[in-house]
Amino acid sequence: MKKYQAILFDLDGTLLDTLEDLTDSVNAILGKYGFPLRDREEIRKFLGNGSEQLMKAALPEGISETDFTKYLKEYQAYYKGHMEEKTAPYEGILPLLEELRKAGLKIGVVSNKFDLAVKGLCEKYFPGYIDGAAGEREAEGIRRKPAPDMIDTAAERLGVSTKDCLYVGDSEVDILTAKNAGMDCVSVTWGFRNEAFLREAGAAHLVHTPKELKNFILQ
Repeated sequence: MKKYQAILFDLDGTLLDTLEDLTDSVNAILGKYGFPLRDREEIRKFLGNGSEQLMKAALPEGISETDFTKYLKEYQAYYKGHMEEKTAPYEGILPLLEELRKAGLKIGVVSNKFDLAVKGLCEKYFPGYIDGAAGEREAEGIRRKPAPDMIDTAAERLGVSTKDCLYVGDSEVDILTAKNAGMDCVSVTWGFRNEAFLREAGAAHLVHTPKELKNFILQ
């Protein structure tokens, strides 16, 4: 088994179960303007490419660019104020991070969620465990996943090479991100995509529990 220096995690669907708060926040905006609401399974399928793509998928077709920008900003503001109501780490995640820290591994989080939310959630749920967390910052010229930009930036901040990192995620976007960054990837099956979908998307390694992930990394 290859020895890694750092583990880079996706956030939503990998470390945190955020689906309920995301669904509620999207529906708060849809309901405010009289649009049809979305259920959890619809929102689950829309996730993985950031808040802009989430809202584009959730809103009806034909929305003007001006209105879309307004709805997106309102969604982000609402979610920022309600992102800790039903969200929680998946069972076994905190013990996993504890074991990785004890093993001397650096831990980073790279997410397509907007940057303020990523940092806020990591500070609340994983204090002392995360060496660096980064969210979407395309305005600064750092492309969102599956482009490798965020991975490259995270690895540089952790002081390691991408080839010495393992990327862990729950979606097809994560698989492609790791491929574009030239790094190993493990796909988890407890998140927003099921095992059959991940296999079809080309997952090289699949794990079903945080304990199985720990064994993959450390043994």
